[in-house]
Formats: sequence, structure tokens, C-alpha cells
Amino acid sequence: MSTTLTGACPECETDLSTPPMVKGETLACPECMLTLRVEDVASGGVLSLQMVEVQLRDWGQ
Repeated sequence: MSTTLTGACPECETDLSTPPMVKGETLACPECMLTLRVEDVASGGVLSLQMVEVQLRDWGQ
């Protein structure tokens, strides 16, 4: 069994390879720096990735 998972960034379509991950874990796309969440791990080690909406903190400016 492979110890590397693969997927593609839904934003910039960069191919990603990751160590083993489980549903709900997050990672950053190395190309566009978007935060992605693992939605599913399909058979064959293919990740289904979803963009995470990041809430920026309002510092009252």
C-alpha cells in the first residue's frame, strides 16, 4: 500500500502529494498558499480537497 496520497488544489489545480492524512485534516497548497481540508480519501490514495474559508481577524482598524 502506498504511503503517499495525491490530490489537486481546487483553486490552482496544482498536483499535490502528501503523507498519509485523514478526513478533516488541513494542508496548505504550496503553489497558491490556500488552506485546504481533506473531504475524503478515496481508494488508491486520492484525496478529495475543499477550500477552507479563512476568517481574518479584525483588529479594529
